[in-house]
Amino acid sequence: MHRFATFVSLAAMLGGVAVFGQAPKAPPTTAQSINANFDSVNRRLLEMAKDFPADKYEFKATPEVRSFREVIVHVFSGNAYAAKAGRGQQANWDELDPKTYKTKPEVVSAFEKAIADSTAALKAVPAERLSQSVTPWMAVIEHSAEHYGQLVTYFRLNHIVPPESRPKK
Repeated sequence: MHRFATFVSLAAMLGGVAVFGQAPKAPPTTAQSINANFDSVNRRLLEMAKDFPADKYEFKATPEVRSFREVIVHVFSGNAYAAKAGRGQQANWDELDPKTYKTKPEVVSAFEKAIADSTAALKAVPAERLSQSVTPWMAVIEHSAEHYGQLVTYFRLNHIVPPESRPKK
């Protein structure tokens, strides 16, 4: 009986190695991580911009803070900055004027353009250069993620479930 138990234990271990014993996947490179995080936060924020009701674009959590529309414009100001800086151009984090983008379609269209421009600039950065410096990309990702959290609150205050929190189909 002892031999049988030993045999079963050995077979179970070997079976486990066969199932779980695959070589560990190499961690993503710095460039892969930056690209993935940049794409992810932009995708989520753009989805929010498209999803939030047009008649609520002027909603503010309190009178002292930016409206939903102003926050989205503020966020894509970071993308505009990243596009310029990523191409090696002189860039300051200049605020785009929210008054320039008055309607939901104008905001969404400008955001899509800013994402396309900044993503193209990021993809043009050699992976070797990103492994040496993640500027300005990490700052823009962090900034965007902070405002993503703010906009989740705007959704919740309006009794709307944010797109990322909805059940996946």
